[in-house]
Amino acid sequence: MTEKISPEDGISLLKLARESILHEFKKKDNQPGSLRAKVSTLVLKENRGTFVSLHKKGDLRGCIGNIDPVKTIFEGIKDNAKHAAFNDTRFNPLSYEELKDTIIEVSILTRPQIVDYTDAKDLITKLRPDIDGVMIKKDYHSATFLPQVWKQLKDPKAFLNHLCMKAGLSSNEWKTGNLSIFTYQVQLFEEQG
Repeated sequence: MTEKISPEDGISLLKLARESILHEFKKKDNQPGSLRAKVSTLVLKENRGTFVSLHKKGDLRGCIGNIDPVKTIFEGIKDNAKHAAFNDTRFNPLSYEELKDTIIEVSILTRPQIVDYTDAKDLITKLRPDIDGVMIKKDYHSATFLPQVWKQLKDPKAFLNHLCMKAGLSSNEWKTGNLSIFTYQVQLFEEQG
């Protein structure tokens, strides 16, 4: 079982994400050493999937992450914060003026598990809205929605339709049974607005 991140580490990771973005604006050391002293060994050493999402006035303003545990939690949050602010191709790079109105959210992921399903109806019964993040893969197409997306797409069919389109596939591709589907859960931390 994956160990949970403490609330104190969650607060430190939110500070790290904001400092990483500020560092890009100020182009000076963001002093990760001071933060390292405040986070647990788990955060510094355990490789996990992480995402950083930015919200401005309730709307998504950037979201970048990695599902696979390729970096430590600390490094993943630091890198993904910068990428969410400046490299999410759906948005213009974040401006310094926008940062003060931006709420940062960090998600720490469990390892994705493949969903064994027989058909579209069976798949729907195996998804847990508001709990599961979902990743789909087919050939070179892939996409994911964090569990938070269930708030906007409550119906599992609509959720899967949009996820397929995000991957560059037909919206009904999930009904064919030709997709690899994975689920994962997140531990979520969000700045207070």
